[in-house]
Amino acid sequence: MKVTFSAPPKAPKGALAVFVMEGGKLSPSARALDKATGGRLADSLRSARKSGKADEFLVIEQPGENGPARLILVGVGEPGKLDALGVQRLGGKCQAFFNTLGEETVHVALDDLPRAKIKGASAAAEFAFGARLRAYNFDKYRTRKKEGQNGKLSRLDIQLRDAARARHEFEGFDKVADGVFLTRDLVSEPANILYPESLAKRAQELTRLGIKVEVLTLAQLRKLGMGALLGVAQGSAREPRVVVMQWPGGSRAKNAKPVAFIGKGVTFDTGGISIKPAQGMEDMKWDMGGAGVVIGLMKALAGRRAKVNAVGVVGLVENMPDGNAQRPGDIVTSMSGQTIEVLNTDAEGRLVLADALWYTQDRFKPQAMVDLATLTGAILVALGEEYAGVFSNDEKLVRQLEKASKATGEKIWHMPLDEVYDKQIEGDAADIRNIGTGRWAGSITAAQFLQRFVNKVPWVHIDIAGTTWSRKDAPTVPRGGTGFGVRLLDRFVAEHYEK
Repeated sequence: MKVTFSAPPKAPKGALAVFVMEGGKLSPSARALDKATGGRLADSLRSARKSGKADEFLVIEQPGENGPARLILVGVGEPGKLDALGVQRLGGKCQAFFNTLGEETVHVALDDLPRAKIKGASAAAEFAFGARLRAYNFDKYRTRKKEGQNGKLSRLDIQLRDAARARHEFEGFDKVADGVFLTRDLVSEPANILYPESLAKRAQELTRLGIKVEVLTLAQLRKLGMGALLGVAQGSAREPRVVVMQWPGGSRAKNAKPVAFIGKGVTFDTGGISIKPAQGMEDMKWDMGGAGVVIGLMKALAGRRAKVNAVGVVGLVENMPDGNAQRPGDIVTSMSGQTIEVLNTDAEGRLVLADALWYTQDRFKPQAMVDLATLTGAILVALGEEYAGVFSNDEKLVRQLEKASKATGEKIWHMPLDEVYDKQIEGDAADIRNIGTGRWAGSITAAQFLQRFVNKVPWVHIDIAGTTWSRKDAPTVPRGGTGFGVRLLDRFVAEHYEK
């Protein structure tokens, strides 16, 4: 769907959306149309028993001789509650409704509303961002649409006086949406299409934006000594890859210490020899969600020409249970030199990240590292599907992320790290084991494990196992891959690390 911005026309045509506030109060554009049609809008609201509550929609066909062919009344509720996120959500809800109308173009009269916390061009850009995020769909493999799925809306035209400024403010949002969509695409692809080599090729496409992309092959990974990552990959016919992406951020940023983002990229996870139950295993195509976020984030940063020196590193493997697969009880040597006792081959993501984190801190000496992974089922037990769990060795980083979380609506919750948990991952036959003893604190012991591979670098681990995929629609996130993390980290970079 394309978003455009234009000045309000003297005579509105086509399908036009206007706003109605709580109590049936009309927006300025709606009042003008009501007056021109002899009170048609107010009468229709009363007849339909609509009062302008949030999420109410009412369609009026041919409201007047010289007016739009179709008028859509959009309830916004109490305008005093409309902040930036509220306007984004309004845009997403409008897009979803407009998409059911069979219209190719819908115009929106975006008036300033009394007491709204955001107005004018900024409100228009936020509205457009929300609409674009909701417009995503992944249907490339469908030969026909689902019953009742019109999906004809191809343009949303937002009308306001300062259209040029709104267009300019939307440019950055538009590039972030591109990054979100790439992440959603990647986590939605089936594992027979997306595997380590093919995912690495998708990442290489970012060179068009000025990102330097390196792909480390099996021979290079062996030479580097990435025994933890290679142990996960050895049961698959698909060779592993590590992809390194560098965005220099312009002349002022390129010499600064980079901010590094590291992603777990298990393109399919059977659990290996510690095989998962069959029910729900199809979901494990998105166990590369962390890598997907890092790749999408790099696209967003480069797309909007972010003034930051950023590095993205993703470890890409497939975890399969063939005759050469890693066994429970095996001991591997990580790139750091630390030995790991593999007690459960389904705790594989932390093995991949162990080498990816060590490689990143050793090569790039970053000022901060953030890793993302669909790492543990335990984080769903703790936080459900609404929040991602955050673990860190640096309180300042956590505060920065919490600020970005509030601004973007991508929710995070600070979880503890403590030496007391280290006892649960102390190895018997090796330095450490890849799972904790007992059932408890599975997400925390996983984070304690990762902490051993970051040295003194300020670091955050984000467990996105509950937020990578959604089984229901949300205002700006349709059902399926969410792209959770791209907006969060883009804001994190913009507010704290751009020069």
